[in-house]
Amino acid sequence: MSTQIRRLAITELASCDACAVLRVTGELDQSGEAHFLGTLGAYVDSGHRHLVLDATALTFCDSRGLNCLLAMRWLLERREGRLLLAGAGRRLTELLAQTRSDELLPSHRTVAHALAELPEPHRPVWPPTQD
Repeated sequence: MSTQIRRLAITELASCDACAVLRVTGELDQSGEAHFLGTLGAYVDSGHRHLVLDATALTFCDSRGLNCLLAMRWLLERREGRLLLAGAGRRLTELLAQTRSDELLPSHRTVAHALAELPEPHRPVWPPTQD
């Protein structure tokens, strides 16, 4: 499943009952804010307590995008879950460091490293298998 609006696309890479791995592609700013929150909110509403965001293809994230990430972290934390980032590029890493959000939203090198932070029963199969 992939959804796209303007310059932002969110694609599911893998999922299980407790967790979904999503690739965020493009620009996370004001133009994609509602789409981002709505899409990730739908995953949370469907029962996913943990979300891993593969940010390797995220080319831009401004303060509005950072607020979206923090809002999702807050929501998941209230449901005893986690928001994990994987593969954040230089710009996102710098934004997190400059705003001191890097402790709230630590970035892991890869999706596999991020998934290792979760209890095994809450992890989807990774890497995903081809059907």
